[in-house]
Amino acid sequence: MINPQEPVPTAAFGPPEVMRPARLPVRSGPGRLLVLAAVFVCAACGLVYELELVALASYLTGDSVTQSSVVLSVMVFAMGIGALLAKQLRCRAAVGFGAIEAGLALVGGCSAMALYACFAWCGQSRSALVGFSLVIGVLIGAEVPLLMTLIQRVRRQDAGGAVADLFAADYVGALVGGLAFPFLLLPVLGQLTGALVTGTVNAVAGGALVLWLFRRDLTPRARRRLLAVNALVLVLLAAGVLLVAPFERAARRAVYGSAARVVVQTGVQEVVMTGGAGRAGGTGHGRKGSGGPLALYLDGRLEVSADDELPYHQALVHPAVADGPHGRVLVLGGGDGLAAREVLRHRAVRSVTVVELDPGVIGLARTDPGLSALNHHALDDPRVHVVTADAFDWLRAESARCGRRCRGPYDVIVSDLPDPRVTAGTKLYSQEFYGLVARLLAPGGRLAVHAGPPEARPRVFWTVESTLRSAGLATVPYEVPGRRGGESARPVSGSGPAGSGARYWGFLLAGHHARDLDAAFAPPLPSAVRATLRDGAQALSGARVDGLPPSTLMHPRYG
Repeated sequence: MINPQEPVPTAAFGPPEVMRPARLPVRSGPGRLLVLAAVFVCAACGLVYELELVALASYLTGDSVTQSSVVLSVMVFAMGIGALLAKQLRCRAAVGFGAIEAGLALVGGCSAMALYACFAWCGQSRSALVGFSLVIGVLIGAEVPLLMTLIQRVRRQDAGGAVADLFAADYVGALVGGLAFPFLLLPVLGQLTGALVTGTVNAVAGGALVLWLFRRDLTPRARRRLLAVNALVLVLLAAGVLLVAPFERAARRAVYGSAARVVVQTGVQEVVMTGGAGRAGGTGHGRKGSGGPLALYLDGRLEVSADDELPYHQALVHPAVADGPHGRVLVLGGGDGLAAREVLRHRAVRSVTVVELDPGVIGLARTDPGLSALNHHALDDPRVHVVTADAFDWLRAESARCGRRCRGPYDVIVSDLPDPRVTAGTKLYSQEFYGLVARLLAPGGRLAVHAGPPEARPRVFWTVESTLRSAGLATVPYEVPGRRGGESARPVSGSGPAGSGARYWGFLLAGHHARDLDAAFAPPLPSAVRATLRDGAQALSGARVDGLPPSTLMHPRYG
């Protein structure tokens, strides 16, 4: 005899409050659409917070791969914790969701400003990055269980259908947020204001859903508290928007050591210049109030300092140019015009092609009084042709146009590119990149490469050297005293450039055949500079790190 099945108690699926239909001011169909619209908005805001953390961390400390890995792994882990914690709030899903959205709007909206403040005044932001990733992840993770409860209370449906609808709205919202960040928020509002505006949208969407659609589920006391909390969050976010400009000025002064004279957000990077406003041009020593020597920062990394750029560019350019014919010269990078300035010191130079990714840097090199004086208006010389393009893509197109049997059109190629440890520049130090360079190099041509500090980062330096040799080029390593280029700016107390400690610059002179050092270290360099170069070559002659594999596009070796 088969006993009749006993009815399953409602509590088996959750507390009675969870299963009770919501008392809505609209019909269940429109109410369900409003919940899904809130899911859409919250998902878009959540992804913007995530991208904001990755972008700002990469800008402040470099190495976007590491920063992305830290943010994503910590945030996904925290989302799991948040989902578990949200189980305790399901019996009061509307109140819980309203409180979580208010907290997420405040934390996510202020995260960029807080990270920048930690970097500017404390000198590091890694701990704050992990902390914000953890908190934001917990709050985002708590959204989905509560939204699932709310949408089921609007209209009961099978679990599979409800999950499908919820995740569809979530993923579409993430798509919109992911596209809005680089194409709308970042270029139009900037990182700080963009995060604050996103927080405002988040607070409005979450507050409106709970305080209007589910208002009958709230006690008068809970309604007043949620209204007060949301109002406070909106006031704080609005105050943050109003304070962004003075905050950025104060933070830049803390980071760069003097008031930033030029701040330009190009389509490629943030360009900041300090000093160099005096009559002496880039040296900045011409008159009181010039702000000290010119310093150029790209995405927070010190790239040029008028105090020490001359020995760097002399060591980069002259050994390659002096060691043979040099009528046709190609400069990869070097949008500041300083490498072109040194190339033009050789009278036999007939043409110089400069390939620079960022048109904003080129514009400043031509029009800024300090930088144009420092580069001697090199980019306005009739022998100089400037191309705005990615160096890798340009080399690939030129190589294809030239053809397989083409003799390399350039006698000298100067690689004045970002540090190899910067993720965006990794492909510019790859085997594939140097293979393209070798095709455009004349049979007796020379290539000069800045390869990072050999004393501080020997594996990076010798990996560049190994990569050049893997492309069929013979190399001569050498070094000169100087700071370690490409470092992130750090808070400073004086007016000089940040990160300017004594280091060594490392270079590689390469070509299809072995180079003659005596010919390379020749005039127009002063005798003292030639002696320094010879000493630098001798110091590295026995320092090679053997066995390092080359870096390729599919397996980058710099880190």
